[in-house]
Amino acid sequence: MPRVFNTAGPCLQSDHYMLPAGRRLGELRSLIDSKAFFVIHAPRQTGKTTLLRNLSRELTAEGDYAAITVSLEAYTQDEVDKMLPQMPTRIRSTAQWQLPEELRPPEGIED
Repeated sequence: MPRVFNTAGPCLQSDHYMLPAGRRLGELRSLIDSKAFFVIHAPRQTGKTTLLRNLSRELTAEGDYAAITVSLEAYTQDEVDKMLPQMPTRIRSTAQWQLPEELRPPEGIED
């Protein structure tokens, strides 16, 4: 299937036309390397999720980090005490399918 322009969700390099993520990172990489926090804030459909997914893959492939991208979009509950206990399970399941086998969390450890 030929690549197409995508405006309906995260882009996949194999399926969609994309600009190289490196151009959009600016000083983000230096913030990561210095263990600083950062916020990505932009309007809808500007590539935030695609950027973070690609960045996670690149960081993991380089070997210095085991990076995953976890979406919290599905958490719409107003009660934080109900939402927070679900987070470790969400992070673990995301790590299971995003990380190479040797970097995945061990089985049998309680969240």
